[in-house]
Amino acid sequence: MNNEERRKTIMYKLLSNSKPIKGTELANEFNVSRQVIVQDIALLRASGNDIIATPQGYIIMKENTGKIIKTIISKHHSYEEMEEELQILIDYGAKIIDVIVEHPIYGEIRTVLDIAYKNELEEFMSKIKKNNAEPLASLTDGVHIHTIEVPCEKSFKKLKEQLLEKDYLIQD
Repeated sequence: MNNEERRKTIMYKLLSNSKPIKGTELANEFNVSRQVIVQDIALLRASGNDIIATPQGYIIMKENTGKIIKTIISKHHSYEEMEEELQILIDYGAKIIDVIVEHPIYGEIRTVLDIAYKNELEEFMSKIKKNNAEPLASLTDGVHIHTIEVPCEKSFKKLKEQLLEKDYLIQD
């Protein structure tokens, strides 16, 4: 298989999957290095494809499924509080799309999280702890914004109540 055929196949896989695909999985499948896949993804992006890198792998965001997109502003300081906050969101059916911080020098810093299930949260927290990584919110004294996708207004209201009860939610 030549480079162009590989990139076409990668695009097909991304378009036909609703879950992210890890670069290492693609590298193993095509018997190339992960760096080759990174370059393929860069070329596919450069040609206009909206491929997003998440902690779970590469994905193309599909059209809105009828769910509601909301933002919340939170504050917490420990890994345990971060995990609890994200678990509350998942418990009420939310998908955590991203995390955003407003840095005083660099402005808005945003990263895609794409966490919707308990195993994705466990994997995310494991990576953070394994790598001794600081959450983005550590740059802003714990304050951060999440874009979330919720199934309905009722779920959004309930998750906000739970976050308020835990003192994680900052009111507008």
